[in-house]
Amino acid sequence: MNKRKLGKGGLEVSALGFGCMGLSFPNAPGKAESIQLIRSAVEQGVTFFDTGQGYGDNELLVGEALEPVRNEVIIATKFGFKDGNFLLGLDSTPENIRAVAEASLKRLRTDVIDLFYQHRPDPNVPIEDVAGTVGDLIREGKVRHFGLSEAGADTIRKANAVCPVAAVQSEYSMFYREPENGIIPLLEEYGIGFVPFSPLGKGFLTGTITADTEFDESDMRNLAPRFSKKSRQANQELIDLVLSIAEDKGAAPAQIALSWLLAQKPFIVPIPGTSKLHRLQENLAAANVVLTHEESAQINGALAAIKIVGERYPAQIRDQAEGN
Repeated sequence: MNKRKLGKGGLEVSALGFGCMGLSFPNAPGKAESIQLIRSAVEQGVTFFDTGQGYGDNELLVGEALEPVRNEVIIATKFGFKDGNFLLGLDSTPENIRAVAEASLKRLRTDVIDLFYQHRPDPNVPIEDVAGTVGDLIREGKVRHFGLSEAGADTIRKANAVCPVAAVQSEYSMFYREPENGIIPLLEEYGIGFVPFSPLGKGFLTGTITADTEFDESDMRNLAPRFSKKSRQANQELIDLVLSIAEDKGAAPAQIALSWLLAQKPFIVPIPGTSKLHRLQENLAAANVVLTHEESAQINGALAAIKIVGERYPAQIRDQAEGN
C-alpha cells in the first residue's frame, strides 16, 4: 500500500489505517479473532493502528496483536479522560498525561508511543500546558509525535506553537464534511496531517443501512439523531449518489467513500474500523480505486447540493464529544 506523511516530523504511515476501537465494543469478536484481524491488516500493508486510553481493553488487545511486528507499525493512542472513562469527564492535567503515557506504554508492550493524541480539548487546562507536557515526553523518548482530536482552529494554532502537531483526528466523510470549513485549510497551511475517523459515516456509506434497519439495542447509533429513522429516510439521497458512483467505477460503496477521502488531500489518512475480515479486505482495496480530479470535482458538486439531516451526537453529550 502507498504511504502518506503526517506532519513535518517524518511520520510516514500507510494511506489507510485501521481504527481498532470497535474491537472492544459489545458484540465484538473474541480476543483471538480480533488479534488475527489486526495481524491480517498488517499482512495487507496497513502500518497505522489507532487505539485509545478510553476504549476499554483495546490497548491491551492492540499491544498483544502488534508485538511481533512492533518495529514495522505505527501505533497511535490517546489521553484526556479521568481514569480513561468518558463518563468521568476530561483530564488533561500534566500529571494525568504522564500517568496515561506510562500506563499506555505497558498496555501496548512498547517503549515508545508513536503518536499521542489529546482525545478532546480540556477547557480547564491551557492547551499550551498540554503541548508542553507532550513535548517533554517527546524529549524523554517516551513519545514520538503529538496529535489532537476534534480540536478547533485556535487550539491547533496554540498547540503547534509550543510543540509541532503531526496530526489532527476528527470525524470526516461524505456524511460529515464540517472540517472543510476551516480545519482542513488550516492543516494544509501548517503542514499537519489529517486523520478522519468514521470515514464510512459509522456504516451509513456502505449502503447496507436503510430507514428500515433495526440496530442492536447496544448500538450507540440508536442515540444519534443522524441515525433516526426519519433522518435515514431524508439522507437516502446521499446513499443513492454513492451507489451510483460505485456502479460506474465497478467498486463497493465503502470503497468510493474511502477513495473520495484519499482524493481530497495528500495528507489525509482515513482509519476505517471493522470486526470482519471480508470488510477489512474490501476497505483496504479502496486504496486501488482512483478518482480523477474531474470525477472528484463532479462528486463534490453533487455533495454540495445534498443537505444532511440530523446531528451526529445527541444534545446531552454533544459538547464533550465535539470538544467544545
